[in-house]
Amino acid sequence: MTVHDKLRALGITLPPVAVPAAAYVPWVRTGDLVFLSGHLARKEGKPWLGQLGRNMTTTEGRQAARATAIDLLGTLHMAAGDLSRVQRIVKVMSLVNSTPDFTEQHLVTNGCSELLGEVFGDAGKHARSAFGVASLPFGACVEIELVAQVA
Repeated sequence: MTVHDKLRALGITLPPVAVPAAAYVPWVRTGDLVFLSGHLARKEGKPWLGQLGRNMTTTEGRQAARATAIDLLGTLHMAAGDLSRVQRIVKVMSLVNSTPDFTEQHLVTNGCSELLGEVFGDAGKHARSAFGVASLPFGACVEIELVAQVA
């Protein structure tokens, strides 16, 4: 099953690349690595607002991280020329807008990591960091960046 077959089976349509909200580019490629800038969680086309441990549950955070992964895939598709050229997801870094006592950032980030595994199989297994932060741009609940190796 190709990457595109897996996306269809999951009911996922790749979104267009989001326009940067500040002075940066959506991705940079150097050699066979593509570095994707942080993508904010979005819901219905707008930043997905909330703070884990205050007004969002871990389950909602996982859903937000999964939605962010779909946006990342749209950008990676554009950066690589096609998702079929992705050889490996190398690294994911997740920032979770959370209260000081919230300790499930890793479980929130699983929403992204698990989708990457479903789409790319073993090539979707990656190194990862998940951090709790006091706030994110626009009050978004999650921001995730990604590094991929491409052919």
